[in-house]
Amino acid sequence: MELHNFTELNKILIKRVMKTIKSFVLLALLFTGAVLNAQKPITITEDSVLFKGTSYPGLVVTIPEVNYETVQKNWMKELQSGTKSKVVTENQEMTIFGANIKDISPNPVNIYSKFTSHDSLLLLIVTIELEKDKYIEKANGENEVTHAKTFLKKFAKDQYVDRVEDEVKSENKILKDLESELESLKNKKLHLQKSIQSNRTDSIQATDNIKILNDQIAGLSQEIMDQNKQLISIQPGAVKDEKTDYIKTIEKKKKKIYNEVESLENKISKLHSENEQFSDEIVKNESDQETLKGKITQQQLVVQKFEEKLKTVKGF
Repeated sequence: MELHNFTELNKILIKRVMKTIKSFVLLALLFTGAVLNAQKPITITEDSVLFKGTSYPGLVVTIPEVNYETVQKNWMKELQSGTKSKVVTENQEMTIFGANIKDISPNPVNIYSKFTSHDSLLLLIVTIELEKDKYIEKANGENEVTHAKTFLKKFAKDQYVDRVEDEVKSENKILKDLESELESLKNKKLHLQKSIQSNRTDSIQATDNIKILNDQIAGLSQEIMDQNKQLISIQPGAVKDEKTDYIKTIEKKKKKIYNEVESLENKISKLHSENEQFSDEIVKNESDQETLKGKITQQQLVVQKFEEKLKTVKGF
């Protein structure tokens, strides 16, 4: 038999299902006062369904927001569980003979099924054959219909729960990443503050060293002055030459200390410059932290929304 996608019968079927969903949602809004974006329910309706060009009594399940390929794969796995029979797919219609599903019947059953997408809903259309030409429908027994609906409801709910759990996990990851980013900013600020304090300590030490060195320079300057006064009164000769060499040694030492002072002054200037830069980075860091805190607050609300959604879906 050949599949007729979205034949008139399928179109009528989808309209009936959507009408049932709208009625359910409207009823939920009236009784709960929920907002317009109320959680879409899982519904199961009994209807005539089309397989391979022929109409059969069947069940139609709505599964909101799920991925077509994922659910189809899970459905085939569910049908094949506990039996050696395999699902045969032809033109998107799935058939399995001798499916061993104890939740529906103690005996093997034949199941014909297919999926169709409609907006954010996935429709699972199923016909279950208990024995040749005897299908699950109220005319053949209310008990079998109830068991089939329970089985299909559980499958649909499991798929919906898995989907929303993935959403919760994804939103929690976003929240965790934001919190990790905030923690990183806090650590960076702490590092900057420690660097500023370290630079201040080094700057104070360098200033103290400059004071000591300047005192040494002052002492050497006085020594050079005294030695030059003595040099004037000494006659040319070995003694004067020795005195001259001594003065040159002192001047060289004084110059070296001057260079040390200059180096320390440059170091202090560099430390001050770094601290100005670090201070600017802290200001930006604090601004970034406030921005992130706002994002985290918003994301916490998003996570809460999806956790409430998960709780709602688990309650279906």
